[in-house]
Amino acid sequence: MGDCERAFSIMAEQRVDGVYVVPDVLFFSQAARLTELAAKYRLASLHQFREEVEAGGLMSYGHSNTVPWRRAATFVDQLLKGASPADLPVQQPTEFEFFINLRTAAALGLTIPPTLLARADEVIE
Repeated sequence: MGDCERAFSIMAEQRVDGVYVVPDVLFFSQAARLTELAAKYRLASLHQFREEVEAGGLMSYGHSNTVPWRRAATFVDQLLKGASPADLPVQQPTEFEFFINLRTAAALGLTIPPTLLARADEVIE
């Protein structure tokens, strides 16, 4: 049994109801495996990125992936035009997205309240 599976097994034994998958390149690259383990051990999973919910995670809430890339393009343009990196502003995310996977909810025997579904940017059925 791998380390990841062992961790999920321990969480299930401890009767943990859910798991928050930290936004990390390693975890993102293993989204399919992590959501598979969450399903196997019947754990609800909360993620930051939509792609992880598409892979089978229950929900995600996090900043939009497209906005930072557009901002980066603006910064590159300014740097190529001679701006000093020290003059570029530090920016924080301002747009957040919320996704729910109803197939995963059904598989876990969960009913998502209509008020929560109404707040989602997208509900994956």
